[in-house]
Amino acid sequence: MPQNGAGSGSNADDDITVLAEFKLVNEYAVVRVRKILTRNGERMEIHAPRLGYTIRLDALACEGLSWQSPQTIGKFLETPFGPGHSES
Repeated sequence: MPQNGAGSGSNADDDITVLAEFKLVNEYAVVRVRKILTRNGERMEIHAPRLGYTIRLDALACEGLSWQSPQTIGKFLETPFGPGHSES
């Protein structure tokens, strides 16, 4: 499973404790959001099961996202898989 993470701890699931979990679902996507405890502290883990992507963010990374304008977030979504990535 591909994993990306700013401030991420260990990627092994047996090294974490799940503190809370919920899913966000609409007609386009399913995302699981968990608050986890790793050996490096608490993280927010966002997992897109259809695509197999996971990211673990610490408090500073989440705060940094909150500083962004809606236009900046929109630019992130123009190429959600990175530049040059093509969906097959």
